[in-house]
Amino acid sequence: MTLLTAAEFPQDEVRLRARTGSAAVFPPVADYGSAVYGQPPAAASGDRLDHMRLVPPIFTPERLAKLVELGREPSYQDVALETDIGGLRSTLPLYVSALGSTTAAARIGAAVARQAACLGVPMVIGENVAAADGYRTRDGARSLAQRVETYLAAEKRGLGGVVVQQSTEDADAELWNRIYSDPATRPLLDSGRLAFELKLGQGAKPGLGGMTMVNGTDGARLAGRYLVDSDVDLDVDPDVGADGGAATGLLRSSTPGTFTQEILRAQIRLLRNNFPRARIWIKLPPTRDVGEAARLAWAEGADAVTVDGAEAGTGWAPTSFLQHVGLPLADCLGRVRPGSRCLLVSGRMWEGARAVKCMALGARAVGLGRAALLAVDESDADGLVRLVRCLELEMRLLISALGRYRPGALSAEDIWPHPGEGPVQDGGAS
Repeated sequence: MTLLTAAEFPQDEVRLRARTGSAAVFPPVADYGSAVYGQPPAAASGDRLDHMRLVPPIFTPERLAKLVELGREPSYQDVALETDIGGLRSTLPLYVSALGSTTAAARIGAAVARQAACLGVPMVIGENVAAADGYRTRDGARSLAQRVETYLAAEKRGLGGVVVQQSTEDADAELWNRIYSDPATRPLLDSGRLAFELKLGQGAKPGLGGMTMVNGTDGARLAGRYLVDSDVDLDVDPDVGADGGAATGLLRSSTPGTFTQEILRAQIRLLRNNFPRARIWIKLPPTRDVGEAARLAWAEGADAVTVDGAEAGTGWAPTSFLQHVGLPLADCLGRVRPGSRCLLVSGRMWEGARAVKCMALGARAVGLGRAALLAVDESDADGLVRLVRCLELEMRLLISALGRYRPGALSAEDIWPHPGEGPVQDGGAS
C-alpha cells in the first residue's frame, strides 16, 4: 500500500524532503552558478497564510543584544528552538499531530513513534486506535501500546512525550484510566511526559466524529460500539478477499461528542482531578466560536489548546466538508488570542515559512500530520527525521532573518498583512 494525499497537499515536495533532507531547502545543486533565482509567480492557493509574507526589519536590536551576549556576530545557528509544548519539553517548536486508526496510520504508526522519539518531539496518538486495533495485542502489531512502547524504547534525551486522545467510544472503554495505570507508561508519568488530549473536533470535518470504511466482518465486530451504516453505498472495501472477490464497504463513524461551556469545564476538571500527573490538551475544530472555547479551556487550566484549520487532513470525510466547512487556519489564528498561553496549530504544515508565520501570529508550535505520514511512508528508517531537519534549518534561517533568536520572540509585526487587518504600516502592524 502506498500512502497518497489529495491534490491540494504537496506530496512530491514532502517526499523529496524525506529522501534528501536539508538539501531540499535550496534549489537543485546542479543549477548553482548557472541559474539566477527570484520570486516565483503568486500561488493560486486561496489559503491566506500562503499569501502572507514574512517581513524582516533593517534595525535589529535583538541581534545587537545577541551580539553582545556572544561577543561575535550571531548567525542562524544561534537561534534556540527548544520549546515547551503544553508542558512537554521539545527540541523544536513542532510535534506529530494526532494519527488515529486509519489503515495508513496503523501500518506505519510504530515507525512514526520511533522517529519522533529520536527527534525529541511530542507525538499525539489519535482517537479509536485501541478500539480498532487493540490496546495491547498478542503480537503487538498496530496496537496503541506498541506506539507508546516504541516511542519509549527509542527516546534518548528525556525530551518530547506522548499525548493520547480518546473519543467518546474510547471513554466508554476507560482508555485514559488504562494508560494512566499501565506500568509500561510509568516512565512517561515519572518524567512528566504524558498528556491526555480531549478532542472537541478536527479541522477536516468539524461537527463530525471519526470516519473510516470497514469490511463486513469488522463492521459486525464494531457495531456495538460505533455507528456502522450499511445504508451508505461505498466503493469496494480495500480488504478484498484472497480470491479477488469484492466485499461490501461499510461506513463506521464515531460520535462527535456533545459540549456546552459547562460540559467542557467539567471535563477539564475531571481530567485534572483524576489524572493529576498528566498534562491536559484540548483539541478544537475550526469553528466560529473557537476563540471562546480556547479562552475557556485555558481559564480552566488546560496546558495546551490545539486548533486544526480547515486545511488539516483526515483519513476519510465527505467531500462537501473538505470543500465548504470550517474556518481556514489564518482566520482561526485571528480569533484565538493566546498571549503567553500555549496554542498549537496544524493544517498543511510541511515547510518552515508556514510554521514561522503561524508562530508570529501566536502559535507556540505546529503539528505535522499528513507530512509525517508521507515522510515515513517514503522511508520508515529516517524519512521523518530528514523532513524535520529541513524544517529546522528553514526555521532557523527565517527567524534569524527577522532579527529574532527564539520562536517566542516572533510577533505580528513580522507578518504582512495580519489576518483581518490592512497592510503593515511604517513602524509596525496596523
